[in-house]
Amino acid sequence: MRLEYFEMIDSVDAFDAEKGHIEATAHVPDGSPVFEGHFPTYPIMPGVMLLETMNHASGYLMLGLNQCSKLPFFVGSKRVKIRRFVTPGQVMKVAVDLVHEGSGFCVTKGTIRVGKELIAEAEMTMMLMNFPTPELGAEVARRAA
Repeated sequence: MRLEYFEMIDSVDAFDAEKGHIEATAHVPDGSPVFEGHFPTYPIMPGVMLLETMNHASGYLMLGLNQCSKLPFFVGSKRVKIRRFVTPGQVMKVAVDLVHEGSGFCVTKGTIRVGKELIAEAEMTMMLMNFPTPELGAEVARRAA
């Protein structure tokens, strides 16, 4: 995970197109400039970055389901709950399920766990749009390969 670059997911561990399900791993780095201010002497992962981690997994799910033909663009979240702190060095397991897809939008539900402990959960909505440039579409497909 490289927080400064918003690279939240380290690996995709499972992908099931039939069930609309993905599982991923994110290793929280031991050190990051993010932790210098959040919080001095007691670093914790910002809640908004936990949501972003679930968004990234949702994006990977939708890229896989649509064979990288559409760009999943985050447009909203509901029922976001942050239940516990995440600290540097912890390993987060992210799971996301597709709830609904239609009319150019999708809704997913995600969770983050550290060990067996539920850390965060959210329902996310994404717009599935054409890539704004062919270069971006090609780069996304290259990274997904």
